[in-house]
Amino acid sequence: MAAAARRRTRALGQELPTAAFAVAVLAASEVVRVRREQGARERAERAAAARRRADEERLRIARELHDVLAHSISVINVQAGVGLALLDSDPEQARTALTTIKAASKEALGEVRQVLDTLRTPGDAPRAPAPGLDRLPELVEQAAAAGLAVAVSTSGTPAALPPGADLATFRIVQEALTNVVRHSGSRTARVRIGHGPGRLELTVDDEGPATGTEAGGSGNGLAGMRERAAALGGTIEAGARPDGGFRVHAVLPLRPEGSTP
Repeated sequence: MAAAARRRTRALGQELPTAAFAVAVLAASEVVRVRREQGARERAERAAAARRRADEERLRIARELHDVLAHSISVINVQAGVGLALLDSDPEQARTALTTIKAASKEALGEVRQVLDTLRTPGDAPRAPAPGLDRLPELVEQAAAAGLAVAVSTSGTPAALPPGADLATFRIVQEALTNVVRHSGSRTARVRIGHGPGRLELTVDDEGPATGTEAGGSGNGLAGMRERAAALGGTIEAGARPDGGFRVHAVLPLRPEGSTP
């Protein structure tokens, strides 16, 4: 009996190291498998994040190009019509229209080059600062050249805007005025800018009526304005007024650049 017990003990002592080795191999294999799966998930997440960033950058560039070209081409289109209509009867006024076309096209080319430079040299600082509210007088002049008188008023205490909000505000006003030139029979528009604690309110009104004519736009202007506002955590309401005009009203929270909405 004792001999059998000793044999069993010796056999168990021989089997234990083998079993322990097998368990260690299995455990190591499991660790390798888990790490491999974790690495694959992390690579897939990085690839998905890179695709999202690329999609967001393409959308940003498409918005910029749309806003630059839509506004400038609208001015050029109006002035080309004026020039053609007055070419024989009022050559001096036709010359003024051509001068406006030249200036608008030059500005559009400059802004398009600036946007495209970001594609050629990603990560580099742009050669010229992005437009902001300091260039609002230029928009007013361009609208006047297209036959639209724009009155601008402000309320509250103006403060320096974060670059993203400054650009979005400029582009929203630009697109709203472009839409008035294209789609409204009104020759006047009002821009109101309200500065408040941590937010900016922007309202662009025209008296209408809508012309109902095809103006050659892409149809993406309002969508682009909403995307700009949403990117900052803000909102835009755009639609007909009860009196027959049209209103664009934007509320933009003012957060430090880079903070999460």
